[in-house]
Amino acid sequence: MTERPQRPEVPLTGGEREILTGLLDYHRATVAWKAGGLTEAQARQVHLPSELTTVAGLVAHLTLDEWFWFGVVVDDEEDTWEERLKDDPDAEFRVPADTKLETLLADYEKQCARSREIIAKHDLDDQVTHKDETFNVRWVLTHMIEETARHVGHLDVLRELTDGLTGE
Repeated sequence: MTERPQRPEVPLTGGEREILTGLLDYHRATVAWKAGGLTEAQARQVHLPSELTTVAGLVAHLTLDEWFWFGVVVDDEEDTWEERLKDDPDAEFRVPADTKLETLLADYEKQCARSREIIAKHDLDDQVTHKDETFNVRWVLTHMIEETARHVGHLDVLRELTDGLTGE
């Protein structure tokens, strides 16, 4: 994949919700672009000192982040990963060899769609409590922009090292 994908335009004016969700959707689309079109071997290729920092591992991690912050924290779903992450804090990065990149990307898009539904039900000032910490939805949304953008940077480096694809 060498062509830039169609990514959502981030509004330069407008309401806070539109700007924040626009930024997050832009970064989500960039995740799909940077991870898309790779072979299974390329998606698991290790270029950095951490064996966990692979394209496949980052997509799996971002999928879990979407579910945790929007599903568990905002929508109060049961945290079914808590025990697994106690045993292995990096469990989501360890993608089974038989899990295809196409499946990881489809799961990511499905979780992002679910996250959009959850956010649509809440005002940005709504407060949610998880494990004795209270957040407003605005903070969660802003945190996910930061988290996704940071990992887009990792994906950008990995993709360039894998096949030379560049572009913001």
